[in-house]
Amino acid sequence: MRKCKIFVGSSHPELGRLVCDRLGVEPAPCTLKKFSNGETSVQIGVSIRDEDVYIIQSGSPQINDHIMELLILISACRGGSANKITAVIPQFPYSKQSKMKKHRGAITARMLANLLVMAGADHVVSMDLHASQMQGFFTKPVDNLYGAPTLARWIRHNIPDWENAVVVSKNPGGTKRVTALADSLKINFAMIHTDRRRTQDGYSKKKALKKSTRKVIKEQEQDDEDEEDNIVSEIQTARVVDGHVVDDDYPTNNGTSSKHIINGDNSKSHLEHPSIIDSDVLGGSYDAANSDDEDEPASIYQEKLITLVGDVKDKVAIILDDMIDKPGSFISAAEHMRLNCGAKAVYVIGTHGVFSDSCLEDLTDSKCIDKIVVTNTYPIGKERIEAQKKKLTVIDVSPIFAECIRRDHFGESISVLFDSLAAIE
Repeated sequence: MRKCKIFVGSSHPELGRLVCDRLGVEPAPCTLKKFSNGETSVQIGVSIRDEDVYIIQSGSPQINDHIMELLILISACRGGSANKITAVIPQFPYSKQSKMKKHRGAITARMLANLLVMAGADHVVSMDLHASQMQGFFTKPVDNLYGAPTLARWIRHNIPDWENAVVVSKNPGGTKRVTALADSLKINFAMIHTDRRRTQDGYSKKKALKKSTRKVIKEQEQDDEDEEDNIVSEIQTARVVDGHVVDDDYPTNNGTSSKHIINGDNSKSHLEHPSIIDSDVLGGSYDAANSDDEDEPASIYQEKLITLVGDVKDKVAIILDDMIDKPGSFISAAEHMRLNCGAKAVYVIGTHGVFSDSCLEDLTDSKCIDKIVVTNTYPIGKERIEAQKKKLTVIDVSPIFAECIRRDHFGESISVLFDSLAAIE
């Protein structure tokens, strides 16, 4: 790796060290510090004139400081006459803000892309962007690596009877990602939809309609013995209150009893909080504020309806997402599939384990989730990993980034990294 320098930022030094070890090089010396007033200072300790520079800086809990550190480091390398500057950002910050969700909002991911280009970045490498269209925000080349091949290999080697498993999307927005993994594994997929606008009345009507429709289909099947299509049997609906799946007779308003919570956790009830009903009138704010499939609602105390489209009965369900940030939707999906739909196990798998606040602890405490699998694109404390090691598995993706850097430096194609792991195995 001649004429090449790799700088490791302070956001995820462990991943940077693993990448350098894989390449057989030492991280380039640089001094990253802060002044007493909070300003960031960067000092490069080696000549980089006419060399290819790679800066590894991922997302982190101190995201704003580390973004500024990355921009300053890129600018310093540009001032040092580097030949080419590549920003390696395994988990791209602000990726959820890639569209205008609310009125008078900002598309922050596009602003960050402009900042990186203006600072002097010639190339950007990331993994599993929240929306692949974000590549259009840049005027420089972007390589969006995929974590799916690594996750697929882990599934094949670690999940019993994975050939009969079902990959599940916890929201309609992640269906494309789920179908891609299901196709690569040659297994079935399913989808979960959560509706915050319908109440128990709508649920009761839907349940009655479902029952009558099943009766009609049963009569049709008696007339035609060769009929095997039963779509209704693959649609399961349940109520979600206080972030958990509940029985049909659970109180709807400001009740205080929690004895009907299916997961058996009646240690604390939050139903004394008034439920918040979203506006669903013309010109209301529902679509603007709560339509994003990854957003948790403003209050978890409102009632929702959760629907599974697919069949997971007596099968392993694999909930797949690009980012595991908040626990609510994962827990309710796991409870619905285990308790109402007959799934024999639930695995939660994602590329970026952000785990905001107590997300990891809440997921591991859920009796309906058997395993949590993420990659090491986002820093997770060793103490936290050790405390949750019974359910948490962290997959190392440093070989993918190391091979991408090597191929880019020598001018080789990196398209093989998009399809398989053959190049790094």
